[in-house]
Amino acid sequence: MAAGCSQPSTSGITIPEPQSPVSTAPTSAATNGSFTVLATGDVLIHPALTEQATKDGAGRRDFTEMFAGVRSAVEGADLAICHLEVPLADKDGPFEGFPTFSAPPEVATALAGIGYDTCSTASNHTFDQGADGAKTTLDVLDSAGIGHTGSARTEKEAATPLITDVNGVQVGQVSYTFGYNVGTDPPEPWMGNVIDVDRILAAARAAREAGADVVIASLHWGNEDQPKPTAFQRRVARKLLADPAIDLIVGHHAHVVQPFEKINGKWVAYGLGNQIARHEVPRGTTEEGVMARFRFSRSPNGWTVQQAEYIPTLVDLGPPIRLRNLTTDASVDPKRRTDAIVRTDKVVLSLGAAENGLTRPGE
Repeated sequence: MAAGCSQPSTSGITIPEPQSPVSTAPTSAATNGSFTVLATGDVLIHPALTEQATKDGAGRRDFTEMFAGVRSAVEGADLAICHLEVPLADKDGPFEGFPTFSAPPEVATALAGIGYDTCSTASNHTFDQGADGAKTTLDVLDSAGIGHTGSARTEKEAATPLITDVNGVQVGQVSYTFGYNVGTDPPEPWMGNVIDVDRILAAARAAREAGADVVIASLHWGNEDQPKPTAFQRRVARKLLADPAIDLIVGHHAHVVQPFEKINGKWVAYGLGNQIARHEVPRGTTEEGVMARFRFSRSPNGWTVQQAEYIPTLVDLGPPIRLRNLTTDASVDPKRRTDAIVRTDKVVLSLGAAENGLTRPGE
């Protein structure tokens, strides 16, 4: 967990007051020349997950146990980044699933509790509940102490970079989506960020000018249920990683794992799959995800990724529904675990990532 965050986002949002939770996890202090970033996939709250949280809380919604399987990895990172795909409501709801989501505020409480520092919020579902729903989401994240970028409540907030102090290193984040669901466009364009290479680079440069030493781009893109990145994804990644303003790209939206690739000496994780979800018709692949972990080290040319790892995860549908870390959780059915890891390995490494140094812990 990061030590703290400054005022929010450059391309979309951030927080009005510094509100990152104080870290209780061990850190790899950047003062020693390195720090770790952990990024994860879609937090997609279907009604079945809210029902499970209510059972876990004995009548009160508590998502903590559902996420507990990845706590060690999340807490162990110096900066842990989630992708909140859906709007959050206040405690009275309404709570809805597909196609226009609205999730309980206790989701944010659980994310903060297991160690997440920031969340990207630009997705096709950002405005499922209109502008008011998007604003409530950011209010809830603020209350939980989670930094955010990708959507904004005010034009000033939209222009303010999200920069997190990670053991003395200033890490900027920008968050963009391919677009919004039909009929849910924001009333003002500055309320949310739509992918455009020039705008992303301008936001990243603004973060640099505001003091960021490293900038991470979170991109909501790709085709659902397709492990192969689209030509658009690959084209955008090449343009962004050719520019010194961007150091790393992490992606989501496809709801299945997509490859990692090293471009111009920098990494893109095209799609991290679902972090947590309970689709009405599970596909097997939609329950599989990865946590991407990158160790940045100081070099003569600045901060660069010296170690890149992927950690396979599984949404165990139970009952009870639980998120599992497949490198550490022995409770998963051995065949299901093996199938998930073999499939994940094949996809993640399909663009030559292993040859460029990407590893899986426990290999």
